[in-house]
Amino acid sequence: MMKKRIKLKGNKLPHFRVYTRIKRSKVHGVGVFAIRPIKKGTCIFYGDDDELVWIKEDKIRNLPRALKKLYADFCVLKKKKNGKFYGCPRNFNVLTVSWYINHSRRPNVACDKNFNFFALKNIKVGEELTADYYTYSDGDQKLDPSDS
Repeated sequence: MMKKRIKLKGNKLPHFRVYTRIKRSKVHGVGVFAIRPIKKGTCIFYGDDDELVWIKEDKIRNLPRALKKLYADFCVLKKKKNGKFYGCPRNFNVLTVSWYINHSRRPNVACDKNFNFFALKNIKVGEELTADYYTYSDGDQKLDPSDS
């Protein structure tokens, strides 16, 4: 089956405002690294503006371990009066680069209330992007023991 052709808007090539790529990380597994300088305040993941899908914890409770691990590894957790909810991509097959940012207590990126990531400082080429998960997710993540 051939994929549908999409016409590019204006003269914007697929690398328009792309600042990062995934590489092997010294922090944990793989991570997100700058491939060009990123100025403080820059919104880093242009075009990554899909809404999160919020799934109540009891919907995943009886899933096989491998599927539950997707929620634990890649979702934002929010605790509310009526239970815990996982903020997820609309489908795990469409994880974007931003979902691979590793945790640090000394981050160089943060996110706003809409989960748009921006640079907290100037970031150099080759530098790994990290965020403090605790600033936008309600704990329960199993973070690296060093909690860097």
